[in-house]
Amino acid sequence: MTSITTIIAVASGGALGATLRLLINGVTNRHFVHALPLGTLAVNLLGSLLIGMLFAYFHFNTSLSPHVKTFLVTGVLGALTTYSTFAIESFFLLESGQYTHAFANMALNLFGTILLAGFGYYIMMQITK
Repeated sequence: MTSITTIIAVASGGALGATLRLLINGVTNRHFVHALPLGTLAVNLLGSLLIGMLFAYFHFNTSLSPHVKTFLVTGVLGALTTYSTFAIESFFLLESGQYTHAFANMALNLFGTILLAGFGYYIMMQITK
């Protein structure tokens, strides 16, 4: 059974992550108008970079509370990143016949997030050596 402390950690982290998502998405889409949904891409790339960095940090800081880890990863990053939004935006691009934009959006989100997660992990592993 999940403890009330874990639930509070996820809920409070989720509130912070969702707020960050709203702000980053809004600023990105307002300042970088493009056919691709760049706000979603921005939060997915940022979230992937941060999760890589956090997991490397956790590797060297094993005494960190599981509630802090849950707050950061499941709460903040779970609400910050937007896989479901990415999926529906890609679907709408395909449905409207914008195949080049749809495939660019899918490729950038898929490969960009994986590369940045690895990059974040690598950076933090180097910093914390």
